[in-house]
This record gives sequence, C-alpha cells and structure tokens, in this order.
Amino acid sequence: MVDTINLDWNGQVPAIELLNGVVMPRIGLGTWPMDDGEATIAVASALGLGYRLIDTAENYENEAGVGAGIRHSGVKREEIFLTTKFNRKWHRVEGVRQACEASLERLQTDYIDLLLIHWPNPDQDRYVEAFDGLTRLLDAGMVRAIGTSNFKPAHLERLFAAGFVPHVNQIQLDPTHRRDDIVAIHEARGIVTESWSPLDRGDRLFTDSAVADIAQRLGRSPAQVVLRWHVQSGYVPVPKSSDPGRQSSNLAVFDFMLNDDDMARLNDLDRPDPDMIDADVFGH
Repeated sequence: MVDTINLDWNGQVPAIELLNGVVMPRIGLGTWPMDDGEATIAVASALGLGYRLIDTAENYENEAGVGAGIRHSGVKREEIFLTTKFNRKWHRVEGVRQACEASLERLQTDYIDLLLIHWPNPDQDRYVEAFDGLTRLLDAGMVRAIGTSNFKPAHLERLFAAGFVPHVNQIQLDPTHRRDDIVAIHEARGIVTESWSPLDRGDRLFTDSAVADIAQRLGRSPAQVVLRWHVQSGYVPVPKSSDPGRQSSNLAVFDFMLNDDDMARLNDLDRPDPDMIDADVFGH
C-alpha cells in the first residue's frame, strides 16, 4: 500500500506502508561515512530540503551528529523517520535493549522509528535472539518498526522458522547488483526492500551507456535515473550526500517516470561481482 506524507518542499514524497501499518518515506538520506560534524550539517540541510527519512548506525559513530542535525533543522521530531542499527556485541535479548538505550542517548530522542540488526554475523549465531529482542522493544514502544540489514535468504529463513518477519531488510542494491533472490523473498513476505549504496560507485554506473542515454533523453542526471529505477522497482534508496545541491537533485525523482524499455535496459545491467561484501563472512 502506498500513502503520501506532506513535506516542506515543492511536492510530495510517497511513503510505503510496513507490515505493522507504520509508513516509511520512499527515499532517505544515508549518513555513512560522515563524522558528527558533517552529519549535523548534512542532516539539517536534508531536512530543510524535504527529506524525512534519515539513516544512521551505531557503527557509523555519527549518531550524536545526526541527532544534532535533527534538532538544528527545526523540523518536528514526529515528522521524521529515523533509522539506526546496532552491532554484533548486542546480539542477545537484553543486549538489544541496551543498544537501543545507548542509541537513544546519543541521538537525544525518545524513540527510534526503525531499528535494524546491522549484520547477521552468522559465526556468532545469535541474530535470531537479537530479533527476539527487537520484538520486545516494539512491544515496549521504544521503536516503531524493526528489521534487518544485510540478511541473505538463509538468514531470513532462520527468522521465519522462529516466527519472526522483519518489517524492512536493508541490503546493498543497485542496477548492477539486483539481488533478485532476496527481493523475491521480501515480496512474498511483505518485507520492504531498502537499498544502501543505491548508486553503487557512481562514476562507474553513471557512465554506463544505458544510464547516460536515458538521462540525456529525459533531461535528468544519471543519479536521478538510477534513483528513479529504485523507487519505481518498489525499493527505498538511501543515497548519501552532504552537498545540498546533490541532496536536492536526489530527492527530485517523483515527477517523472521511466518507461518499460528504460527499466529493462537498467535491469539488464545486473552482473556478478566477486568483490561484493558477503554477509556470511563480514560483519560488526
């Protein structure tokens, strides 16, 4: 189900409804690898331009800056969808509560809109317990929605077997890394797909002939074309930028459409990447 939320810019950003009825904006601001100072400025700028989804994490070490940016923006906290994530050291029921309380303190807020397990860390084998901890925070009203990040099909299946379904799974995703196996599971279970690194390594993707041709024909930037591919595919991209001009451009992807041929050309960019981070062996 798609809803809309009114923003303070010259249009509206669509929102998508999560499994528990909470609505989440369809595009957001990523903040890695900003430090606190950069995050304060970038978040305030983005919120002033109309962003309402802000993504951070314990491991980014910029939650304090993100919180300061929110306060400096003048935008009401209840109008903002704030996401953060916690590390492997907290992968136990009570540990998740401790991680949440620490993030709340750093962010200087009373609640988190979306709290994610940052990496499954299967070698530790406690992510199911960690998700159990998330459900308890949801019941306690400390968070509004819960989910995972970088979970592969096998990790998700372990959660399903335990009776848990994330509201969101945030994964590396762009036209060259389509992740169709994971997306199919998301669609079957009603999990929202959120894209980190949605522009891949921009120069490489932006100079591809398909992206460049479509951008030229539509009079749009290559980044706008790729971000439009995300939202038109049903994903929620969180591009990182501290530059107000690029922030504004990245947000302006809801007033044009890609046609079927455009989508097919972009979908055909998918290719194997042996250097892609593997969530079975990487985590923190």
